[in-house]
Amino acid sequence: MTLEQIVQEVLVYLSSVRGYSENTITAYSEDYEKLKDFLGAETEIQKVTLRDLRFCVGSLSAQKKAVASINRFIASCKTLFAYCRKFQHVQINPALELKSLKMPKHLPPFMTIAEVDALCAVPEKKDLLWAARDKAIFEMLYSSGCRVAELASLKIGDFSDGFSRAVVTGKGKKDRYVFFEDEALCALKEYLSERDALLLRLKKSEDKMSRAQNALFLNQSGNALSTRGIRWIVERYSGVEGTKRHISPHAFRHTFATAMLGNGADVRVVQEMLGHSSISTTQRYTHITTQQLIDVYRNSFPHAR
Repeated sequence: MTLEQIVQEVLVYLSSVRGYSENTITAYSEDYEKLKDFLGAETEIQKVTLRDLRFCVGSLSAQKKAVASINRFIASCKTLFAYCRKFQHVQINPALELKSLKMPKHLPPFMTIAEVDALCAVPEKKDLLWAARDKAIFEMLYSSGCRVAELASLKIGDFSDGFSRAVVTGKGKKDRYVFFEDEALCALKEYLSERDALLLRLKKSEDKMSRAQNALFLNQSGNALSTRGIRWIVERYSGVEGTKRHISPHAFRHTFATAMLGNGADVRVVQEMLGHSSISTTQRYTHITTQQLIDVYRNSFPHAR
């Protein structure tokens, strides 16, 4: 089989059998496009060697790609050839000895409580987009620790206990509960009132209305707000028109985890609330809180100056 043929087969397998998310499939697809560019789409899969794969990795390094991007490419290659070996498309797996690059240690970006408060206040202070909706998005991202795709996919029917909790479907199609505190609830209820008025004003057709009524967050045309749309909203309010510190929606998630651990929450409880499959992912945030302690000590203790 050619590289082109096996890539298409693997993507279908990952999507239908393994149940990978749309975003994950897109990432794999992008990596396999790079592989085809380097080796040729019509290359026979049996003829690909470890040397070929190392050439691909070296080429990505020469292009100054980020270490995380290169490691994702390596992981995608390992998945591809593990599939090929499992289903007897190759006799030897050339990716077995392909080593990941050492990752530089970066603490996940997060905001201080003051920065979160400032960003959540911007929609009401600035006449940029849809103030009630955007404030609700910010408050809910911070309160729940949701991934942006999880928030974008929320439906009205996912909520319970007076909108104080909801079921989200995370990576690996695993469901979990997320929770919303008082400020998030107040912002959400104000938005829901305006949302209902928008749908009534637009008088959508019955079919379109039912789809729109199911989605929690809408754009001003009454259609479901996408993940990309939420990213753009956060970028707009954190840019020069807002707080002037560009952040991504994921920074809310990092800030949620940092706040929980910093205030004594058990790391395994936070792992469950974030939907992490590995506790080592959650433990990154304990490094942040440790760094905060060091900074406070150095700034406060006289001899530390």
